[in-house]
Amino acid sequence: MTPALGDYAGEDLQPAVEKNLFGKYEVGKLLGYGAFAKVYQGWDIESEQTVAIKSINKQRIIKGGLTGHVKREISAMRRLRHPNIVRLQEVLANQKKIYFVLEFAKGGELFGKVAKSRFSEDLSRRYFQQLISAIGYCHSRGVYHRDLKPENLLLDDHWNLKVTDFGLSAVTEEVASDGLLHTMCGTPAYVAPEILAKKGYDGAKVDIWSCGIILYVLNAGYLPFNDPNLMVMYRKIYKGEFRVPKWTSPELKRFLSRLLDTNPHTRISVDEIIKDPWFRIGYKDARICSDQLEMKDGNLKSLNAFDIISFSSGYNLSGLFDDQDHGEMFLSRVAPEEIIGRVAEAAEEESLTVATRKKWCVKVDGGQYSNFTLTVEVKRLTEELVVVEVRWRECETEPGSEMWKDRLRPQLIGLIYQPDTPVAGD
Repeated sequence: MTPALGDYAGEDLQPAVEKNLFGKYEVGKLLGYGAFAKVYQGWDIESEQTVAIKSINKQRIIKGGLTGHVKREISAMRRLRHPNIVRLQEVLANQKKIYFVLEFAKGGELFGKVAKSRFSEDLSRRYFQQLISAIGYCHSRGVYHRDLKPENLLLDDHWNLKVTDFGLSAVTEEVASDGLLHTMCGTPAYVAPEILAKKGYDGAKVDIWSCGIILYVLNAGYLPFNDPNLMVMYRKIYKGEFRVPKWTSPELKRFLSRLLDTNPHTRISVDEIIKDPWFRIGYKDARICSDQLEMKDGNLKSLNAFDIISFSSGYNLSGLFDDQDHGEMFLSRVAPEEIIGRVAEAAEEESLTVATRKKWCVKVDGGQYSNFTLTVEVKRLTEELVVVEVRWRECETEPGSEMWKDRLRPQLIGLIYQPDTPVAGD
């Protein structure tokens, strides 16, 4: 199993971060740490809001081979704006460290609460409803968490649940040609049986299994599958045999059996969960605020905070680790199919090879320029706008360097939406 960034117990603690970050944030008390990262309480100087600041040691990440985890976490959290998901506000970096500026969850870990005493069935249901609202939203945005557990669920100052730690998440673009994920990851007691089978798995289905384990823990106060011997515990998970405590209602017992179904093909889906009678008691779906996700009445010039954050330099992952991967994003009003078609045409004109072409994504290989690869993904932002995310890798010392910037991008300049351009109706 691949560990999460915070799972390493750091003996050689990192030196403290600066008390003032880039003139934007003040750094306060230490909240927790692992070998690769520390989390501090912080203060946004401009907005005067409390934030959490995750400080990641670059050198240790590189030595530990976890560069991809950090990039994946940023890529996943950049897509997510939901009231039950910890919000990534900004990413900053200097030569030694990377800083995640995150929404501050004042209530701490849900794990700390359930460790003291199990929850009532009604309270368990309330937190499970919030969890499913968040995870269903993640799946709709092409993100699979893959490490859901009470330690990764926080509470805000109103005691509402907040999902955090997307370091082991996967996105739709990582799915193999068989439609499945294959990376072994997760926390042993919460891992789904199909991951243990090592034959590939559906990211959404393994998240649902973990949600089922969490619901069981909230109601019972202990794990459904547990043993000091890891292989014995894995055998129990694989068989899916568990007992519910005597105080569990028949309706919850039935519901848990559908969540913890060892067959991912018959395991309950998010849509089925939301329709279940036990789940629906007192259920109110989280409302995604219009100021987070929408721009109405064609007023495309007034980009909201979500847009500004998403397209800030803090999200350009090239240079975080001084590697050869480069990237940029831009907005477009052009239909996704036309964008992908224009990219493919431009690539072919430069004697590049279109390796993969789908409705929302195209991958280009170098052809005669073996040093160059390019991936372009299109994601819907609003009814009017799409986000075009471009990633490329090229060796600066070989022919074909600057292929994207000097040769491909100029052919596609008409796709880019400029907010200052007059819009009809203004």
